[in-house]
Amino acid sequence: MLRFDHFLAVAGVDPYTMTAHDAQLPEDVLEHFFRWLNESGYSRGTIETYLGGVKAFWRFATAKRYVPPRFSYDAMRAGLAMVMCRHKIRSPRIDARLPLIVTHVDSLPLPDLGQRLGIARLELLRDRALLHTLFYSGMRRAEVASLNRQDVQDGSAHDALVIGKGDKERNVFFGDDAQRAIRAYLEARNDDLVPLFLRHDNRRGKPGPGGEHWRLSLQSIWALVKGYAAEMGIKATPHSFRQLKASTLLNRGASLSEVQDVLGHSSPETTRQIYAHYYTPKVLRAAVEKYSATPAELVAEFEAEQDRRRRQPPLRQQLTDGKRDGQFLRVSPLHPSQPSPRLAAPP
Repeated sequence: MLRFDHFLAVAGVDPYTMTAHDAQLPEDVLEHFFRWLNESGYSRGTIETYLGGVKAFWRFATAKRYVPPRFSYDAMRAGLAMVMCRHKIRSPRIDARLPLIVTHVDSLPLPDLGQRLGIARLELLRDRALLHTLFYSGMRRAEVASLNRQDVQDGSAHDALVIGKGDKERNVFFGDDAQRAIRAYLEARNDDLVPLFLRHDNRRGKPGPGGEHWRLSLQSIWALVKGYAAEMGIKATPHSFRQLKASTLLNRGASLSEVQDVLGHSSPETTRQIYAHYYTPKVLRAAVEKYSATPAELVAEFEAEQDRRRRQPPLRQQLTDGKRDGQFLRVSPLHPSQPSPRLAAPP
């Protein structure tokens, strides 16, 4: 439902203060949600997961009459099915320019400590650490938002244990650049608040227990990536870095099972369906190059086989020679695998 809330927020609807009537939601809102997910580059499996949860919500809301009577779940579901049949859900296409977003932010000069009371400096250091984390780890946006500074040991940890989708634990990893960026950010913060990534604007209110109220939200992470991507003329979301990580690993020789573990997919089929178009051609090309032969090689094999056959004596001659040399024994029908004890080899 968080993804649906985000979709509504992008459309200018506040899901926490506005009703379906106030927001003037159309009856085909599920179709609009599907198109938005598809255009955002989500994989087929991810889109179906998000739609499943949102459809369950609308089925409940219409059954309990929490929404205006003009909303019919059966009609909404039928309309969605028709739209999904007309739209082919494409596998992700990775923009090779994505790393430019990270290097662009790294190249930005750090603002002076006096600029916005040091807030601008902290935000840029945070954004560098966040982008390096997304780029290297391949983590989901929610996983990044949930990171605590203890998870990364203030930037000294090479890996961390996170709770991913389905409340499943998995290890995520940080490269040297990510570690350096995290350390620089935390040193500049000079606080002991729990969340790794914080809001630093003046409208954030009170920090709450351990600074939880200042934890950077999913929407803020999404807007942050979109903003820097737009500066470089690139269309990207936080999920784009996850797709980039998968394609990079596969193109450099990682197996699908290894990529599955890195991304935290519950099933290898999920990884295969989404990223097989990166993995399969590479594997097939390796097989073709390993087992193919040139015309000259095949002709040489054919001639060698013909020569072997010419040198080999005929079968009748082999049998005659075998009998003369005592190589063939009579075998008892009762024990076909053993020579008969009653008959010996001819002299």
